[in-house]
Amino acid sequence: MSTAFSQNLRFLCAEAPSIAQICREIGLNRQQFNRYLSGAGLPSAHNLRRIARHFDVAEAELFAEPDRFAAARRPAVAAKLPAPLLHLGQGFADQARPLRRFLGSYHGYFLTPTWPGQVLRSLIRLKEVDGYVMSHTFERARAGDGSIRQRSAYQGLVAHRGGRLCLIERPRNDLGAVSETILMPEHPHQISYLQGLVLGVSAGASRRPFAARTVWVRLEEKVTAREALAATGALPQDSARLDPKVRRLLGEEAPLSLSPDLYPPS
Repeated sequence: MSTAFSQNLRFLCAEAPSIAQICREIGLNRQQFNRYLSGAGLPSAHNLRRIARHFDVAEAELFAEPDRFAAARRPAVAAKLPAPLLHLGQGFADQARPLRRFLGSYHGYFLTPTWPGQVLRSLIRLKEVDGYVMSHTFERARAGDGSIRQRSAYQGLVAHRGGRLCLIERPRNDLGAVSETILMPEHPHQISYLQGLVLGVSAGASRRPFAARTVWVRLEEKVTAREALAATGALPQDSARLDPKVRRLLGEEAPLSLSPDLYPPS
């Protein structure tokens, strides 16, 4: 039994950057974990549950016959992509496992030329679909005088590359432009706050390309989708509703964007 467990555990660990990282994420002692890998010992019921939860497998499956265990977890042969999409599409395939701990809902914050002096708070959901990780982003904001009313929805794909989350999205309504976001955890061992850069196009009439810092804050599971969406909008940079940590991570720099005088909308 210990031999099958150790082989299956080594199979699961083979895709991780390091054993040390796995131990940190599960919360297990490295020396203790090495005993499980070598077959010199078996985990307690409590530690077995923690290991199974981390790798998203049933506890009993960890003791299955190794060949059967490995065969059940090899990625299915994906449908062949058209040649122009092959290189890019393969970069987003089989991302569910490395991104599993990031799945869930976030409030995203960034500065945009559409809302000078304000921070736009959006809702982002990351979920797994057939081995891919999809993003669903919702933006809702309205100026007090009614001059700007922003309601946008995007879908995209996420990849884990070099410890960074790389996200490409396009609007659901086929209008607007493709946007790109690259994120990293504030600290390697926590995912409550993700920070990075976003490259997109403003929602105003000028449709100005811009680049800005962005911060994602993970939402607790008890927060409903209705509550999370209701909290979106444009907030003044000094608003009491803005998390001071988010304000600090965003910094004081204005978004980098092109002047509308140089490239007037067609």
